[in-house]
Amino acid sequence: MKMGNKKVVVGLSGGVDSSVAAFLLKEQGYEVIGLFMKNWHDDSVTISDECPWLEDSNDALIVAEKLGIPFQTVDLSREYKERIVDYMFHEYEKGRTPNPDVLCNREIKFDVFLKIALDLGADYVATGHYCRKGVIADADGTEIFQLLAGRDGNKDQSYFLCQLSQEQLAKTLFPVGELTKPEVREIAAENNLVTADKKDSQGLCFIGKVRLPDFLQQRLKPKKGVIVEVPKDSRHYIHGEANFDRKIEELAYFSEKPEYTLKDGKVVGEHSGAHYFTTGQRKGLDVGGTKEPLFVLDTDVDANVIYTGQGKDHPGLLRRTLFVKEEELHWVRNDLTLEIDECMIVSARIRYRQPLQEAMLYRVEGGMYVDFEEKQSAITEGQFVAWYQGDELLGSGVIS
Repeated sequence: MKMGNKKVVVGLSGGVDSSVAAFLLKEQGYEVIGLFMKNWHDDSVTISDECPWLEDSNDALIVAEKLGIPFQTVDLSREYKERIVDYMFHEYEKGRTPNPDVLCNREIKFDVFLKIALDLGADYVATGHYCRKGVIADADGTEIFQLLAGRDGNKDQSYFLCQLSQEQLAKTLFPVGELTKPEVREIAAENNLVTADKKDSQGLCFIGKVRLPDFLQQRLKPKKGVIVEVPKDSRHYIHGEANFDRKIEELAYFSEKPEYTLKDGKVVGEHSGAHYFTTGQRKGLDVGGTKEPLFVLDTDVDANVIYTGQGKDHPGLLRRTLFVKEEELHWVRNDLTLEIDECMIVSARIRYRQPLQEAMLYRVEGGMYVDFEEKQSAITEGQFVAWYQGDELLGSGVIS
């Protein structure tokens, strides 16, 4: 089906996925415009002498010239700083762990960037994400858009788009969602696109080659504190028989995380700032002499203490239930939104690439519980939980 007269703005990132997305859309007959988003140039936060965005924008330009499509760069660094970077620092200061990739999609690519594209007269925006869009109709014939997992299970990026709305999906295309990564590279190579063999970008989504602690140290100043090791047989994990009158009481009980104090363990080392660490983290503690590796169980940024435990099976890492506050709940399929006291069987994940886990959603006054069939490791405040039925992502929320 030829799509003449339909205009699409493609977010050309300088990578192979968005390059092939632009190629496929042109093949399908769309009028394609390439736009490169420059999201960062804050000299007060120096990361390295490398300048990945410059290299990426040059590659994006070369691809656009090869495809014969118009190309321009848009500077979104002010919006990025306000909506993503400042938010990240604020969250880390509070001892939470934000997900910049999810926020980047919600706030920048499918909001600021989308509005720029529509102002250019575009019918759609397109990206190189590995996910798919479905369209179904409700009882009165209104179109409902579905966010579906990418065909390549190894590259599925639906989780990163878990905060998108119906309005955003209506205007979005995902050209590579039906393909696997090897197929995408093959198409790029066959059509002599300069990005065909380019490695996938690593590090923060907006700066590229940077370690997160290095970035955080630019604004969150080092502050010496102690590392406490909590034993596996701590009083926190010895639960007596509990009787619950209602399911909600049980969920509230299992969603509570332990509140540690210095008396719960022994000091085993020092750190340079509790706000640099996150639940489940293993690297960077620099504490030797333990039988099993130490993992971060919790951080207390007010007292500047890190609580750790030995082994990935430490009971302090494992929890069955989490809670999402009312204001942090988001439904992609808002026609399926749960009312208070309703529940829904789903599959869910609490981080990218985690295999989907069986769970039950329970809607209550003030928010929603996600109750997993099996205990989950390192449920982390500030991260997103996303829930699915089959390969459709229905909604998500920030973990409290």
